[in-house]
Amino acid sequence: MTSEPTLQMSETLSHEATATARGRPVLAIHGGAGTLLRSAMSPEAAAQYTNALEGILRAGQLQLQRGDSALDVVVQAVRALEECELFNAGRGAVYTAAGTHELDACVMAGDGLRAGAVAGLRTTRNPVLAARAVLEHSEHVMFVGPAADLFAARQGLEQVPHGWFGTPQRLQQLRLAQALAAGVVLDHDGQAAVINTDNAPLDEGQKFGTVGAVALDDAGHLAAATSTGGMTNKQAGRVGDTPLIGAGCYANDATVAISCTGTGEPFMRALAAHDVSTLMAYAGLPLAEAAERVVMQTLPALGGQGGLIAIAASGEVCMPFNTEGMYRGFARVGEAPVVAIYKEAQP
Repeated sequence: MTSEPTLQMSETLSHEATATARGRPVLAIHGGAGTLLRSAMSPEAAAQYTNALEGILRAGQLQLQRGDSALDVVVQAVRALEECELFNAGRGAVYTAAGTHELDACVMAGDGLRAGAVAGLRTTRNPVLAARAVLEHSEHVMFVGPAADLFAARQGLEQVPHGWFGTPQRLQQLRLAQALAAGVVLDHDGQAAVINTDNAPLDEGQKFGTVGAVALDDAGHLAAATSTGGMTNKQAGRVGDTPLIGAGCYANDATVAISCTGTGEPFMRALAAHDVSTLMAYAGLPLAEAAERVVMQTLPALGGQGGLIAIAASGEVCMPFNTEGMYRGFARVGEAPVVAIYKEAQP
């Protein structure tokens, strides 16, 4: 695994490295962004997260090497993130104010702008699989609530008891948020006064949830997938940017594949993912400049915090974020995966 100091602030590869890697299949993933706890974190705790990310990247590398489609790769990567309790999606999803779970997901294929999305799932084990089923087996693009779970069940996707998604740590985060009268807070808690109950590298009281993946395959196709458990203590029924095409997830073979994580409402108002693609397509900006403008200028002006991962049609990888850290990594076929949590200073 490549050490973190090799990654710069925007996570954009150098011009020389990008030029030599154009067109090579590549996968990038994220597991949320937020405030650092570097001083209070043990190396063992950091390793738990980086090892999880690296394992998912290595599995995706093997898929890309054998010629699997970008859509197959991002869906499998996000499914693995949903199965990992460390992240806020699927198993380990956060609780609403009502003590329930409501899960959202979106997938998009860059060829033909094909997309599928679901919101408010309560019994479908892997929301990303439900989103893909919508893409492949429905004339529609999005299903919500009980109808989305019913659609998934009819497609043969595994259903689980609603309580399967919860963990003791997530329940504790809800209780802390409610006890402090903190109101709606993102992902695990969102308030500095709330302790980091999981001893995680990113402060679980200052972390923005969501997981995602983007990929470029050997046929030149792009794909993106995003999944989330939402916000701790959110009002039941609230839907964020994750399942909204162009807000939290977007893929277009002509430009870029993007998955976002952060404060959902500003990402929705800015159509953040699509805005990066638009800046590339109509303003002629390179990926790094387009992504930096959206993440560092457009979103903060709306109160938006978080970041995104992106892969351009050329194969360039970019991972900007305006928080102190973001769980992230990428892997090209034939190269060692690169995984990081912290934002390193500019050279």
